[in-house]
Parts: sequence; C-alpha cells; structure tokens
Amino acid sequence: MTFDPGQLGQSKADLAEKLRTLRRRADRTQVWLAQRCNMSQTKLSNIETGRVTPGIVDVELILRALDTPEELVAEVSNLARLANTEWQGKRASWRRGLEKRQAELAGLEAESTTLRYFLPAMVTGLLATPDYIKATLAHSPVDTTKTVAKKLERQAILYDSSKQFTFLLTEQAARWSAVPRAALAVQIDRLVSLSRLSNVRIGVAPLGTVLGRGPMNTFTVYDQRLATVETFTGRMVFQDARDISEHLKIFSLFERHACFDDEARSLLSEWAESYRS
Repeated sequence: MTFDPGQLGQSKADLAEKLRTLRRRADRTQVWLAQRCNMSQTKLSNIETGRVTPGIVDVELILRALDTPEELVAEVSNLARLANTEWQGKRASWRRGLEKRQAELAGLEAESTTLRYFLPAMVTGLLATPDYIKATLAHSPVDTTKTVAKKLERQAILYDSSKQFTFLLTEQAARWSAVPRAALAVQIDRLVSLSRLSNVRIGVAPLGTVLGRGPMNTFTVYDQRLATVETFTGRMVFQDARDISEHLKIFSLFERHACFDDEARSLLSEWAESYRS
C-alpha cells in the first residue's frame, strides 16, 4: 500500500461508507451484524456513520460475518489501516503553536505506563538540557520560548516511579553536536545522571555494533497502544496493532544489542570527557 498523507483524513469516511455498503449489500440489519460481532448496535452505528474509527479486529469481525469476498477484504483492510494512522505535519504545528504539541505529548506520557524511545539521531526533549533544547528548536520559524519551557516542564514525568522509561540511543545520537563541545559534555553528563533513576533505562549502541538492520528513524511506543514516528516534515501516529507490534520488534532488536547500566555510563562518561579535553 502506497502512503499518501492526504489519504488519511478521507480514509475514515471511506471506511465507514464501505462497511455500511457491504452490510446493506449482504441484506443484513445492524442488529444482526452487531450480535454476530459481539458489539453493541450503537457502536456499529457509530462505525458506519464515521463517528467512531473501528480497530483492525472490529473490521475483521465485520468482514467475516458478512462473508466478504477476498478481493474486498484486502481493500477494506487497507482502508482500516489508513484510518488508524494519523499524519501531523510540521507546518500545521507551527501555525497552531509548538507548545500545544508539548501539551499533547504530556498527555500521552501521563496516560502511559511503559514508554519506549528509539533515538538514532539526536537526544529527545525529555533527556535534554536547556541549551540543547534551544539549539534543536533554532530552525523553527516561530517563537519557541513557550515550547522550551513546556519541554522542561515535561521532564518531571521521569521522576514518576509508577512509569517505566527505556531510551535507546545510537552513539551518533548521544554525540550529535547540536551544541558546542562544552555544552555537549554537559548534555552527555545529564544522560549519565538520569540513567541512575530506578525507573529509567538508557541504552547506547556504540559505533561498530554489528547489526544488519539500520536505525532508520526516531520513534516512540506508548505501552502497546500507540506509536509515533518522526520525519523531517512531520510525524505519523500509528494505532494499528500490526504497526505497533513491528515497532516493538525493532525496539527489542536494538535493545538486545545496546549497552546499559554501568557499561553505558562508562561509554557516555568517556565521550563527555573527550569533549571537555
């Protein structure tokens, strides 16, 4: 399936219409179909009118109950996957204010218990010093004063012991020179310090780690319900269980090859010293 960001908004309406058409074509009532799929008629009605986006499992149940032909199953399944994917463009974020994105992230973090961050290129805001945050926002064509403050506020979540954080960084991410050498040493020191929190694991994959799969892009997985993937022009939000599962597999692969605890702290400290010397 080819991805087109413009399809995402329309796909929800298309999915609702397609499911409604398939039920009517099969000459089945909402009551009959809801009972066969073990869901309420209200939920089914909301799905068919587009007020509720069905999960992949719901769609599969509906298609099976209606004895849908295989060629239509593939088409509707693709629609369902698109409908469970959201595109958030950078330009839209700039227009409404980057600090609003920080409020959304804070909400996601507050609702989640297990958070996994894959960082192949740069340090993420939760781990960043004020200097690093300011430097990484310097390219934004809008005022970022409030955004910097919100990013720093969000860091308090790291001290919530009811949550578990795992951050996986490549050596490039830890050593990327977003700031001058002295400030970068301080940034790496902060990684060492945060790695000592009981609920925070910081792993590092040093250059030379033999791993066939490349670290293609930054992503975050919130529990097992949602994954966000960063690109230069925006971010994609996945709620399809298959997409989330694939990102968890990738995370586990790199996690198995990363250094943690004292081994990671030793590497980080060595890199920090190299920038101080």
